[in-house]
Amino acid sequence: MENANQVFGIRAIIEAIQSGTIIDKVFIQKDLNSDLMKELLRVIKQKNINFSYVPAEKLNKLSSKNHQGAVATISPISFIQIEELIETVLNKNDKPLFLILDQLSDARNFGAIIRTAECTGVDGIIIQKQGSAPVNGDTIKTSAGAVFNIPICKVDHIKDAIFHLQASGVKTIAATEKTENNIYDINFNTPVAIIMGSEDRGINPSVLKIVDEKAKLPMFGNIGSLNVSVACGAFLYEAIRQRL
Repeated sequence: MENANQVFGIRAIIEAIQSGTIIDKVFIQKDLNSDLMKELLRVIKQKNINFSYVPAEKLNKLSSKNHQGAVATISPISFIQIEELIETVLNKNDKPLFLILDQLSDARNFGAIIRTAECTGVDGIIIQKQGSAPVNGDTIKTSAGAVFNIPICKVDHIKDAIFHLQASGVKTIAATEKTENNIYDINFNTPVAIIMGSEDRGINPSVLKIVDEKAKLPMFGNIGSLNVSVACGAFLYEAIRQRL
């Protein structure tokens, strides 16, 4: 999967980071402990860049070049700061709609959600730096290019973003089955941030403790759960329905 949005090789990645290149994620081979790898990890942590440990096979799929145990993906977009996002949106919209993704990890789900968010007029998407899906070719493709049309903000911690939004008068609503509240009984016709969880774990319990409201979609089948991008679409369109 060779492409222009990659940097491979430990030293090359260090230099890219230090030169100000917007790195979306670094994939590091497990069990490599050279001095140069330690230096890469130090720089990554210093700049708070998203990274994960992967087997060598994953790196070989990402790049056929001599990657030395590290491949980085360069973000095709620039990210907005949380303060700038909230201030800009609130200045132009008295009933903003934000979307928070709590460590959603699948790039295609991320792209599909971005596409729906753009179609429903979401004012900004907030993700966490660590543990979130990368903005890569799959994201761009499944978003149908919408990734270039909607502000995306990366934060150190989702909880900090929620506190910031609440302090700015934005109601936070968590999409979770761990509630008795039905989505159709919730008021979305107000400044709102909808929070969606990860594919496997849902929303972090510590995040659920601080949100203003929780809501679930009614389920009648045997499976009991929806794909996160489908559930997100249902929540966004209920917000739109109430606002029309």
